[in-house]
Amino acid sequence: MREQMQNQPIDILRFPSAWNQLTFSSEPTPKLLKIALFIKKWPDPSHAGGLERHALTLHLALAKRGHEIHIFTSSSSNSFPRYPVSNLYFHLSKPTTAGYLDQASVWKQFQTQNTTGRPFDVIHTESVGLRHTRSRYLTKLAVTWHGIAYETIHSDIIQELSRPSEEPQAHALTERAMKVVEEVKFFTSYAHHVATSDHAGDVLKRVYMIPEERVHIILNGVDEEIFKPDVAKGKEFKQKFGIPASKLLVLGLAGRLVKDKGHPLMFETLKEMFKENVTFRETSVVLIAGDGPWGVRYRDLGANVLVLGPLEQAKLAKFYNAIDIFVNPTLRAQGLDHTLLEAMLSAKPVMATRLASITGSVIVGTEMGYAFSPTRTSLKRALYQAWLDGRGVLEKKGQAALQRGLEFFTATKMAASYERLFLCISTDGNGKDSDNYCQYQSTSN
Repeated sequence: MREQMQNQPIDILRFPSAWNQLTFSSEPTPKLLKIALFIKKWPDPSHAGGLERHALTLHLALAKRGHEIHIFTSSSSNSFPRYPVSNLYFHLSKPTTAGYLDQASVWKQFQTQNTTGRPFDVIHTESVGLRHTRSRYLTKLAVTWHGIAYETIHSDIIQELSRPSEEPQAHALTERAMKVVEEVKFFTSYAHHVATSDHAGDVLKRVYMIPEERVHIILNGVDEEIFKPDVAKGKEFKQKFGIPASKLLVLGLAGRLVKDKGHPLMFETLKEMFKENVTFRETSVVLIAGDGPWGVRYRDLGANVLVLGPLEQAKLAKFYNAIDIFVNPTLRAQGLDHTLLEAMLSAKPVMATRLASITGSVIVGTEMGYAFSPTRTSLKRALYQAWLDGRGVLEKKGQAALQRGLEFFTATKMAASYERLFLCISTDGNGKDSDNYCQYQSTSN
């Protein structure tokens, strides 16, 4: 009976899990779309947040598959990156004084392009790039949420628990609860919602009360052609920075070195471990890729902590191959952090805070890494466990992480899922298209 059900076509808009686990054809689709993207800021090559990196990876992949992409974004400079594709068009406007898209300007640009040639088949907005006051008029639209207010309540609780007694009590929790209420009210103005983690998808359906056929889980993906296992590059990277082969453990961190990414917690934990355990200090190296106020503090921990500054993608790929395990101490319960995915595709085990988005979508078992509560005691226990497990166990966990990464977190998987969603909603999800992109035919093994 189960095999019979597996061979039944399903309504893809009602698929309850991450679309990344579905298999879509790698062949070019016969229907090429004209897609509009609204995004607050297009990524700078060396400094980009997760939302911007997601937009770049996804829409470059869609352009390479033949779709016509029009990007409505802001720019305050005369220089702008160029890409080796002819079907990627940028429509720039000056940002508002608060740094957001000028909605009146981009809407006028959109309407001009929508009446030039054929109209847009689908509209995509990264978060509130296109505000709900405009989106409510568009049915063929999908919004990708890289973080919602409900998720960050967990982060606010963590911050309050770790607040020094001499600091005044914050009012973030009260403010956040009202922010959730505001989001519940205006989120319904978007036709379709893409959650970047299983947990966020559940919250959108259960807490925000958005109908299940309008909520779709598509996990973030990273470029598997850049982030992949390469032992030789890892050795080269370690030699460049003088890391001897005698070191038993090479820990890696990457990203913005700021408070809400958990760096005060990581700093204090390492400081305590180096002080209490000389053997751990002498046999371990910590490599930190990124910049921010905590970079200077990390350098105070000693010669076995190397702060490398921000690395462009090719060097970042070498960085992952040089480490034994990647650690992400984030306190922000938002979205799906790309650094974890990049490390997994590089065949590295990962260690991260026990947040619902991470344990629900990324570190789903101990076979691929470690999860810890955001306390010094819990983080210390996890770090010591990885050190005691040793390189052999870590390499085995890294292979498990790689397999999950290839199954769920590649740019190819992500782009194929978005493409299918866009093809489906370009028909308003009514299934009347001759190819019926809203139906998915599963196959049994």
